[in-house]
Amino acid sequence: MVHSHLRWDFVWQRPQQLLSRFARTRDVLFIEEPIFLDDAVRPSLEVTEPHAGVHRVIPRLPAAFSDSEAAATVAIRAQLLELIGPTGALAHRFHAPVQWFYTPMPAPAMLGVFDEVAVVYDCMDELAQFRFAPTELVQRERYLLARADVVFAGGRALAESKARFHDNVHFFGCGVDAAHFAAARESETEVPAALAALPRPVAGYIGVIDERLDYALLATLAEQLPDVTFAMVGPVVKVDPRELPRRDNIHYFGQQAYDVLPAFMKGFDVCLMPFALNRATEYINPTKTLEYMAAGKPIVSTPIPDVLRNFVPIVEVADTANAYATAVRRALTEPDLARREAGIARAQQSSWEQITVDMSRLMEGAAVTRQRRRQPGLTSGATTTRSERGVRRAP
Repeated sequence: MVHSHLRWDFVWQRPQQLLSRFARTRDVLFIEEPIFLDDAVRPSLEVTEPHAGVHRVIPRLPAAFSDSEAAATVAIRAQLLELIGPTGALAHRFHAPVQWFYTPMPAPAMLGVFDEVAVVYDCMDELAQFRFAPTELVQRERYLLARADVVFAGGRALAESKARFHDNVHFFGCGVDAAHFAAARESETEVPAALAALPRPVAGYIGVIDERLDYALLATLAEQLPDVTFAMVGPVVKVDPRELPRRDNIHYFGQQAYDVLPAFMKGFDVCLMPFALNRATEYINPTKTLEYMAAGKPIVSTPIPDVLRNFVPIVEVADTANAYATAVRRALTEPDLARREAGIARAQQSSWEQITVDMSRLMEGAAVTRQRRRQPGLTSGATTTRSERGVRRAP
């Protein structure tokens, strides 16, 4: 049972990569945040199967519930209990499940209700530092951390931060479907017509266009490199599209299907990670880094901490706008074949398949430990002391 702040049909990223693979061997109930409808008479759940083994749940609530997050969560809980109960549409599929959280917000209402065998917190971002984060998020996360059996973190800095509050934290950075993005290196892959029609060379970005990007940097790059086309591929989220930099050589392509991303990457001569250095990027470990590597492209990034720790020297890092423009120009005019080959090799060693295997092992071990604690004579409850559990952080 997965509680997610991201929708399944949003950008195909960590949750979809992991859960689609978990679904090969176990059912996945992917529970999204609710939609509030003026014409809804009573709470209901829209259940679909967007991927084999994945049951997507969209709670649909009357608009009145939008005034009370607590009431909305209780209503969703009641609907879920009915859905997976003895007479529900998914009866017998989620008896004694693992509860898996991407957002801690529903944790107080959901934990202990479904007779879970383990509680997993897969912390992919420091959500409290994102724009429009709920004020209760930090408190809810502490609640979840106190009750989780195992915590996975998407970045090294993030793992170190969460290890202050939990003794079973493991760093699992981004993985990659290397074979998928290797299509960018294949002769038969066709660059999308809209991109192919633009002047070369092309410096491209693929990902969410939100508060994590440095738009002043993008505008400066477009001005300093007027002969370069800048292609921005991805949905615009939490920023006003009217405030995005507009130049003749900057082009926005919107959200694209995961299947066509390698074709876009094939049309890039250099890949960009123009992240701002702010609270929202302090703990990120960008998934796109390995995807760019698998595509065999040169990469230029701002000095994000986890990029510096994990991906240099394959990724070239620039800490000023002038240095960034110089690095882009150098990537275009002085191809570094050794760096390219190192990137391809790194991507091939970083599969989502291996990550899911390792996570499964830790998750199953956490379930065994929880069961032992429930046996007569052992301490009950969801948490253990530091001496009982031991610190198991990422290497």
